[in-house]
Amino acid sequence: MSGVKPSLMPVEQALEALLKLAENAPIQDVESVLIDEAEGRVLAEPLVATLDLPPWPNSAMDGYAVRQQDLNGEPLRVSQKIFAGTQPEPLEPGSCARIFTGAPMPENADSVEMQEHVEVLGDGRVRFLEAVRLEQHVRPQGGEARQGDEVLAAGVRLGPIELGLAASLGVPRLTVSRKIKVALLSTGDELVDPGATLNPGQIYNSNRVLLRHWLQRLGCEVIDAGIVPDDLNKVRACLTGLGEADLILSTGGVSVGEADFLGQVLREEGELNLWKLAIKPGKPLTYGSYRGVAVIGLPGNPASTLVTFGLLARAYLLRRMGVSEVEPLSAQVPAGFSWTKAGNRREYLRARLEGGRAVLYYNQSSSILRSAAWADGLVELPEHTCLEEGDPVRFIPFSELLG
Repeated sequence: MSGVKPSLMPVEQALEALLKLAENAPIQDVESVLIDEAEGRVLAEPLVATLDLPPWPNSAMDGYAVRQQDLNGEPLRVSQKIFAGTQPEPLEPGSCARIFTGAPMPENADSVEMQEHVEVLGDGRVRFLEAVRLEQHVRPQGGEARQGDEVLAAGVRLGPIELGLAASLGVPRLTVSRKIKVALLSTGDELVDPGATLNPGQIYNSNRVLLRHWLQRLGCEVIDAGIVPDDLNKVRACLTGLGEADLILSTGGVSVGEADFLGQVLREEGELNLWKLAIKPGKPLTYGSYRGVAVIGLPGNPASTLVTFGLLARAYLLRRMGVSEVEPLSAQVPAGFSWTKAGNRREYLRARLEGGRAVLYYNQSSSILRSAAWADGLVELPEHTCLEEGDPVRFIPFSELLG
C-alpha cells in the first residue's frame, strides 16, 4: 500500500542478524603469543591445567602445623620452621612446626592453627588454646584445579585476571585468534582531520578518532583508510585497496542520497542492505559486502556512531573473533529523572550515576559528543515508555562497552 512506511527493525532483531553474520565468517587463523603480549586477545583453544593448583598442600595462615593425634592438651615442642619456598622435613611425632602462609605442609601434619590462638611458653613449647579441626587452614593440593582440568574456555577474552591464572599454571604462551582487521573510513567533503584548517562548511572528523581507539581497545588491527571525498572513482579506488580487511567500517554517507557514492559502489559491485532500526539515536544502519569483504556503515552523528557501534558493531566484531559472551553487563538503577514523551524507538540516553541514581545530560542531541564525555554510560529507555523519578532503568556503563 502506497504511503505506508515500513516498520522499524527492533534492536534485538538487528543484533541477532549481525551475530549470525559474524558466526558465518569467524576468524579461523590462530597464533601463539607470549603471555605478556596476550592482553585483550581471544583464547582460541581451552586452557588446560598442566599441574595441580596448588601443586602441594600449603598453609593458609601464619601459625603452627600439627598432627591431630598429637593434640592431647599438652604443650608441643617446635621441631622446625617452614617458610614459603622451602621444602619441609616430615613432622616429628609429638611436635608441631612453625609455618608461614603459602609454605608447604610437612608430611604427617594435617592441620594449622593460626598464631593468634596459641601460647608460646618460656621454654619454646607451644600450647594450643582452642580446638583445632582436621585440615583447618590447609589449602589442599589441587584445591583450585587438577591437572587436566579446563580452567578457561575457548572464546574468553584475556584480561589481567585470566592472564594471572595462566601464569599460575606456568604457561608462557597462549593460542589466540588472529586479530580481526578493520578498515576504518569516513566519507564526505565536509570532513577534515584535526589540525587542518577549516574551510566554510567543514567540520573536524571526530568519529574516526573515536572508533580507531575503540577498535584498538577491542583488540582489532585497524587499517586507517582516512577520509574519502565525495567522488565516485576515489570511493571505488579506496574500497578496492581494502581487500585484506575482514571488515570495512564506515561512518556517514551510506544511504540513497545524491552524494552517496559509497552506497552506489556497494550496490553496483557488492551488496548493500539498509536497515532502519527502532533505536534513537542511530536509526540508519547498513550492512553489506564489497568483493567478499563485509561492510558496516554507521550513522554519521557522533552520538549515533557511539550508540550503534557500542551496542551492535562491537558485538559483531567480538563474535567474529570467537568471543562467546558479547552482551555488556548492565544494572538496574533508580532513574534520577522523569520521562513523559514516550517514543516508538528504543532510546539510549547519555547518563551518569549520582547518589546511585541515573542522571541525564541536559542535551541528548545525536550531534553532541560532549554528552558522552560527561556521562558514565547509557540508560536504556524501552519503546512506548514513560518514567517517573525513582523508577528502575537499565544502565549500561561505558566501561563495559569500551573494553
